[in-house]
Amino acid sequence: MNIEIPSRQELGEILKKSKRIAVVGLSDNPAKTSYMVSKAMQDAGYEIIPVNPNAEEILGAKAVKSLKEIDGHVDIVNVFRRSEHLLEVAEEFLEIDADVYWAQLGLANEEAYRLLKEKGYTVVMDRCIKVEHALTR
Repeated sequence: MNIEIPSRQELGEILKKSKRIAVVGLSDNPAKTSYMVSKAMQDAGYEIIPVNPNAEEILGAKAVKSLKEIDGHVDIVNVFRRSEHLLEVAEEFLEIDADVYWAQLGLANEEAYRLLKEKGYTVVMDRCIKVEHALTR
C-alpha cells in the first residue's frame, strides 16, 4: 500500500490548530478503544462529536447518526471503523468538507486515501490520535 503519513511535526501542527473532532464509530462502552481515546482527547480540551447511529449520547455529547448531521465545521474526522469501511466514510467526509481524515491505528484503505488526496485533503491512516497528541504536545 502506498500511503504517506504526514510527519510527526505536521501531525502536531494539525492537533494544535484543531478543536472539533467527529469520531465515526465511537462506542458508548468505556472498555472500547474508541471510547478511551476519545475521552482522553476530550479531557485534553477537544470537542468530541460522537458519530454512532446506535447511541443517543456518548461522553456527555449528543451522538449523530452520520457526519452529515453535524452542525458547523469539523476539524478532524477520526475513524474507528474497519478498513473495508474507510472508503464509505471518506465519501461522506467529502460531503461535509472537514479538514483532516484520520483513520486510527491498524486502519488503512488505499482507495479512500487516493480519493481524498486527489481532492487535496490531509489524510492520516494507521496512527492513534491520542498517541500522536501525547508525543507532539
